[in-house]
Amino acid sequence: MSHPDIQTNREAVEDKRVKAEVFLPDDYRPVEDEPFMNERQLEYFRRKLVDWRDDLLAGSRDTIEGLQDGTRAIPDVADRASEETDRALELRTRDRQRKLVAKIDQALRRIEEGEFGYCDVTGEPISLKRLDARPIATMSLEAQERHERREKVHRDD
Repeated sequence: MSHPDIQTNREAVEDKRVKAEVFLPDDYRPVEDEPFMNERQLEYFRRKLVDWRDDLLAGSRDTIEGLQDGTRAIPDVADRASEETDRALELRTRDRQRKLVAKIDQALRRIEEGEFGYCDVTGEPISLKRLDARPIATMSLEAQERHERREKVHRDD
């Protein structure tokens, strides 16, 4: 026999799956004159984040394959140094992208939890233009600028 809270939880999960199937025209773009973070906007940002994450992960797979294929003995010292430098740069880039994937996953969780699109500092809506440009944003532009000014002041001390 299942516990009533578990049953309610399962129903909530099913509701989220049904909501995830929101119709979204290919040319849809969020606009200011519709309700903020309505189902269509949330689906737009969810798809944008998932596509971004998929692209990053595909690039990582390509890098791993390239690094495995590229393991060969290069007799010329300069050529070998150049290749090692290229590999190190590629690995640093992939590390940054790995961190970006984690931020994308956090943004997708915020969508599921109903917190996406709102500033962590002020609780106010983040502008749609900012979210469209940087869907992993967690602060409004004003809060982000204040944060960066404070960081700069503390760095300069």
